[in-house]
This record gives sequence, C-alpha cells and structure tokens, in this order.
Amino acid sequence: MLVLSRKKDEKIVIGDNITLMVIEIRGDKVRLGIDAPRDVSVHREEIYDAIKREATDVEEQPSAE
Repeated sequence: MLVLSRKKDEKIVIGDNITLMVIEIRGDKVRLGIDAPRDVSVHREEIYDAIKREATDVEEQPSAE
C-alpha cells in the first residue's frame, strides 16, 4: 500500500484520468473530491462490499425452472 500525505486543496493523480483532492479536513474526518471518468465506478467501501455481496447472493440463488 502506498501512503501519501496531502494538505487541504492538494491532489493525488492516479493514472491519466483520475484525480483525488483533499477538500476539507475537520477533526478525524477528511472530505475528498474525486474526478474520474463516468465509466469508472467509485464507491465508499461499505457500499462496494454491499454491491459485491448482493451480486454473490444473486449468483447463488437457484434458477426458477
């Protein structure tokens, strides 16, 4: 894992078309702005996990034939 330090309004560039920007730092929370192409999915981890879990549940259900 790469660990980087950034201050407010500083950016991190991933590849040629994804940029993360530190929007705000308040206490123990950091707000990030993410600029990515529409075809790139961006989710909070808990949402990503729920999507994966749902997809797995659908695959495991027997077909109604």
